[in-house]
Amino acid sequence: MKIIIVGASGTMGKYLAEAFKREHEIITAATKGCDVDVDITSTTSIENMYRKTGPFDALISTAGPTYVGPWKNLTDKTFRAGVEGKMMGQINLVLIGQHYINPKGSFTLITGALSHDPQKNFANASAANCAVEGFVRAAAIELENGIRINAVSPTVIENSPQYFPYFPGDIPVTMQQLEYGFRKAVFGANTGQVIKPY
Repeated sequence: MKIIIVGASGTMGKYLAEAFKREHEIITAATKGCDVDVDITSTTSIENMYRKTGPFDALISTAGPTYVGPWKNLTDKTFRAGVEGKMMGQINLVLIGQHYINPKGSFTLITGALSHDPQKNFANASAANCAVEGFVRAAAIELENGIRINAVSPTVIENSPQYFPYFPGDIPVTMQQLEYGFRKAVFGANTGQVIKPY
């Protein structure tokens, strides 16, 4: 399979690229340092990415910038970090990508446990996650040509210890659990699902 991994310069994306490249053709994408440059806050950049990669079988997104910080600092401007990044960025990967993906292909987006288990400083991420999950469920009933769409929704991951203090009492998701959540989404038969790899 030809798989595009968007956000491949990050912790999750790097791990998944290494895990899947032994079995599949992997094209890595991020703002810099990957096979293809892409800024998911720009529809032009997303379109250019797909033109460069050509037809593909699966897209994995581990990208999704959001605002992290105290509630008192949330404004229209700061809140739009998650709206334009994790929410519309990922939605546009699908809206544009549906014209390039091969029949029976799949999209897998990233959300997170904050959608149902909010924590301090993450109101923006919670809202963006919920929006993406709603989009996944709705898109699944309308995408054509056998194209599937799912989301993977981990809690804090073991390779990001800097976030542990923000998730008191949560058992970190191992990288292998994360990998198998994505494997279920990409290679399974499910569609419209929010997969929790824990």
